[in-house]
Amino acid sequence: MIPADKENLDQIKIKAKTLVEAAPWIRKFQGKIVVIKFGGNAMVDEALQRTFAEDVAFLRLVGIQAVVVHGGGPQISAGLADAGIESTFVDGLRVTSPEAISVIRDVLKTQIGEPLAQMIVDADGKAEVFNGETEGLFTATQTRTDLGLVGVVSTVNTEPILRALQAGVIPVIATVAPDSSGQLLNVNADLAASSLAVALQAEKLIVLTDVPGLYSNWPSLESLISEISVSELEELLPSFESGMIPKMQACLEAVRGGVPKAHIIDGRIQHSLLLEIFTTAGIGTLVTQGDRN
Repeated sequence: MIPADKENLDQIKIKAKTLVEAAPWIRKFQGKIVVIKFGGNAMVDEALQRTFAEDVAFLRLVGIQAVVVHGGGPQISAGLADAGIESTFVDGLRVTSPEAISVIRDVLKTQIGEPLAQMIVDADGKAEVFNGETEGLFTATQTRTDLGLVGVVSTVNTEPILRALQAGVIPVIATVAPDSSGQLLNVNADLAASSLAVALQAEKLIVLTDVPGLYSNWPSLESLISEISVSELEELLPSFESGMIPKMQACLEAVRGGVPKAHIIDGRIQHSLLLEIFTTAGIGTLVTQGDRN
């Protein structure tokens, strides 16, 4: 055995301390379901994609039942542009035409879901690709006529997801879903993840984004909120910029629906998922049911 020099020994000590700190959190969350919304810059940076896949595979390894829900904003915009379809947004939500919906479904499957599932497999996990059409996983209801074929999840069939989890498989779920007549709708991934977390009685909802968390007075970096209650969030929600509203609405609805905790974390940080779950301090913004004292 080659003796470690001081620098390597210091690194070894840090790793050992990290493992010791993680142990109680592993025990706490073993067997529990954690729903993770994969999005932001992590979706377009291959190194971050692979790190995320490794993190999710590690969660499964230590007995945590991870469920991944994803959108695909940048990839969808590129796919629509290739098809000659303009991308338009209202209140942070994509306006979806009949011509666009089939492009969106295909992009979510072939450019995001399938590659991410393969990365999880490469990290020694098991993964399966789903969308709202899979075994009636989601049905959706159209929301506003000005958004076109855009909906919100109205029913969730948890059976295929629970069956996958029981088999040790990590579901990777795209958020297109049929309405009651079979018309496919584009569903915001943040809000779909929230609906699924509630239906699965998940222990946590974690939303990856491109900022360190929620700010009370953006762009002042000193106004980062580390923890916020449902009542406090309800009061602040109308003041957020449009892109943050669906994410915070998702956290709000998840906690209202019985999920104990919802988190907004920075997906640009490597291993941010593990830092949130397995460290005492955590990162990002935590949404909880009760008011803080």
